Amino acid sequence: MPGLIRGLEVLQAFTPETREMTLSDIARRLGTTRSAAFRAVYTLAHHGYLLHDQQTARYTLGPAVLRLGYGYLATRELVEIALPELEKLRDATDWSAHLGVRDGRFVLYMLRVPSHLGLASIVHVGSRLPAAGTTMGRVLLTDLNEDGLLRLYRDETYQNAPGQTPRSLTELVAQWRRDRNADAIVQIGSFETGIASVAAPVRDISGNIVAAINVTRAASGNIADDIEAGVKTEVLRTAAAITRLLGGLPESTATE
Repeated sequence: MPGLIRGLEVLQAFTPETREMTLSDIARRLGTTRSAAFRAVYTLAHHGYLLHDQQTARYTLGPAVLRLGYGYLATRELVEIALPELEKLRDATDWSAHLGVRDGRFVLYMLRVPSHLGLASIVHVGSRLPAAGTTMGRVLLTDLNEDGLLRLYRDETYQNAPGQTPRSLTELVAQWRRDRNADAIVQIGSFETGIASVAAPVRDISGNIVAAINVTRAASGNIADDIEAGVKTEVLRTAAAITRLLGGLPESTATE
């Protein structure tokens, strides 16, 4: 994608020593003509990645660049904060614990703390699974409003959907409405046969769901009783602890 590469080259041309440049300066840095550099510079300025001073005709880096950096730092902070809490959750339940964030229609696994039982898992850090069919993904989708959900899935084909993943937009919206009223999402064999999973949301200082955590384990005859007896409570407690460490308030606390 030449346009994307050119835009990145423009941003990288700015340094602590060279904080301001004219269009001609930028073109020289890139080794190209003014007209060739203009389109990338114009697009970056339009979206806030560059600021243009009309009096001096100079460009500087804009606030959108800071948002990119903040997103990276926030993700690192989230992982670093969540890891010890997920280890405590794993030790308290002996279920494998995970943390994920939404990536479009998928949930991206950022952390995995395996159970001491050493059971095999289909997921690892970097795995992307369908959001509509997994407990963490379903939690993350509840942060969308209905219009946002419809836009996200308007061209979904629903072909080869695993397990009991919704097979139509109508089913998906119905599931989403139920999930919005739940404090945690529980599935037993719905996505992966023989696997039970419980998930809850992690919120930021604004109350938005920025991540989800879950625990998974091979399903057994009394697994539903185990979930209700304590596993669900531990998942909710851990999600609330991570939320507080991020500076947010768990939803139940924020609405009291």
